[in-house]
Amino acid sequence: MPVPRFTVGTAVQVLDLPIEGHIRIPAYARGKIGVIERCCGPYLNPEDLAYGRTGGPAVHLYQVEFSQHDLWPEYIGDAEDRLFLEIYEHWLTPARPPSWRQAS
Repeated sequence: MPVPRFTVGTAVQVLDLPIEGHIRIPAYARGKIGVIERCCGPYLNPEDLAYGRTGGPAVHLYQVEFSQHDLWPEYIGDAEDRLFLEIYEHWLTPARPPSWRQAS
């Protein structure tokens, strides 16, 4: 079983890869910085499964926490509002903690 690359509390940035086809990353999250909230475990990559490719390795899935204000600068809700997305490891890279995490 693969070892997770990230641990709970790690700051990560969502990659903005020029990939077409069946992808699982919303456009509004690409390039944004969040924090690993939970490691959900390894799963087959749904981006491969969508095309019938079932022989690939398992990839870790994480629940990543984002500030709504970081995702949408015009957001008028509370500064503490967060959004949680499940994101596969190959879409994440280490990052500096976001300002909302440094303050807490």
